[in-house]
Amino acid sequence: MRLVTTAHMRRLEQVAVDAGATWSGLMEQAGWGVAQEALRYLGDARGRRVVVLAGPGNNGGDGLVVARHLHDAQAMVSLYFWNRANPEQDANWQRCRQRDMPEMLAADDAGYEVLRRWLVDADLVIDALLGMGVSRPVTGSLAEVVMLVNHTSAERRTLRTSDQHQRALAVLAVDVPTGIDSDRGLVMGTAIDVDMTVATGLPKRGLVFYPGRAHAGSISVADLDIPSIYLEAIMSKMITTAQARSLLPARPEDSHKGTFGKVMVVAGSLFYPGAAILATAGAARVGAGLVTLASARSVLSAGGRLPEITLLPLAEADWGAIGPEASAELGKRLESYDALLIGPGLGQEEATVQFLQRLLGLDQPKTRGYVGFISPAEKTKPDETEQRVFELPPAVLDADGLNMLAKVEGWSERLPRERFVFTPHPGEMTRLLGVDELDADRIKVAVDAAAQWGQVVVLKGATTVVSAPDGRSVTHALGNPALATAGTGDVLAGAIAGFLAQGSTLFDAAVLGVYLHAAAGQLALQELGDAGALASDLLPRLPLALKQLKADS
Repeated sequence: MRLVTTAHMRRLEQVAVDAGATWSGLMEQAGWGVAQEALRYLGDARGRRVVVLAGPGNNGGDGLVVARHLHDAQAMVSLYFWNRANPEQDANWQRCRQRDMPEMLAADDAGYEVLRRWLVDADLVIDALLGMGVSRPVTGSLAEVVMLVNHTSAERRTLRTSDQHQRALAVLAVDVPTGIDSDRGLVMGTAIDVDMTVATGLPKRGLVFYPGRAHAGSISVADLDIPSIYLEAIMSKMITTAQARSLLPARPEDSHKGTFGKVMVVAGSLFYPGAAILATAGAARVGAGLVTLASARSVLSAGGRLPEITLLPLAEADWGAIGPEASAELGKRLESYDALLIGPGLGQEEATVQFLQRLLGLDQPKTRGYVGFISPAEKTKPDETEQRVFELPPAVLDADGLNMLAKVEGWSERLPRERFVFTPHPGEMTRLLGVDELDADRIKVAVDAAAQWGQVVVLKGATTVVSAPDGRSVTHALGNPALATAGTGDVLAGAIAGFLAQGSTLFDAAVLGVYLHAAAGQLALQELGDAGALASDLLPRLPLALKQLKADS
């Protein structure tokens, strides 16, 4: 599914009209599509009671089209209007009146007594009050209507738990739940809680970001006749199962461990040895052929790793902290590796900062062409006066690797473009950008950063955004309390590096890693519940998530 901003959706609707569609025709398409989703929920609509909440503007008009189609399917539809005027000039309202649907104006409903009665008997509420483009908080009578719907649906849900004969009250939002900022997912004062949202045309960004995501329920789309050439130009999407499956690396029967690549993981310190364990296991559990942990000698002596992980002891400066001389040791080994992960639990000692700078070539003059990497054309005898610059494989930079990078002045101009996947959480992102707070539009933050830095960016959160330098972005909205625990980011970084080693591009490895990490989290949630799951619980579930993804085909 492609994601759009409110402004972009309005431009697309205008494009459709310019291409020959009409505004009334688009409203009919939208309402018809929403009605089909409502009918899928209702099953046999005969005798089922539906309350349509219709507000001003096009969203209310869409709701009236929905009402007409549900009535024609023999549902018992009642219309409740908030701030919608001029029924004589409203063609869709008139079509509903021709069908003798009961109607009530909120302004005439003292104490909302009529609405209360309707909600008690209803099977489904259609929220067509505001839709996209809300710019002010929901207050006053509209807030009271919203809170009454929320209270009644919650009460009916509670009663149904104790009485199997009690009917549920479902709420379906047309386009965007009332009170949700359609671009940023913010709650504007108060918002309606819905079970399903049917986006008209394309899903709006606010539907996938929390707290709006928590109000939106399941998301589907009512298609509009928008010329496909304009849809193809939209570069922001939601990750789907089909897309993730298409990115899976091949696993030929005649393969050996070299077929699936080698990952070097530079991680761990005296205080955070577990991060190295999680990151290396994450890479191994998604199918990398061989994983090596490079860390300070004293850290490697701690043990606790998978027995399959090989080791590379590095020189340390202080106890447990990698020293700058280790860059030469590591560089000698990297030519035979297909992917590199730097950062989980590495610490930020000054000596380790110097190590990272040397490894990436950031201690070299800014004018050098390929800092930290060399191109095939440069593989000639080096200038003896220059420190050797190592050729690094595609790399993931995570956690302390990002925090140390943020301390280096002008780092973004000195790294070779399109060689890294950065995996920051919001705090790390603010440090990389040098700002106090991130903009609420996380897609824009990630897209702009990826373009500016020339790297793939994975901006982590309950909704994660993956962005490429060319403007492509995908989001994965799968908030999961089982993932809200220390170390899950280390598993994700390892998984991405594991896919890089198997030949995936930077962007594809990031997308696939995010998807399977979340899928493993869902398995942990189902089996262990929403509290007490550990990052290490994701590791045995990564292969199961992979198996499930393949089986879904």
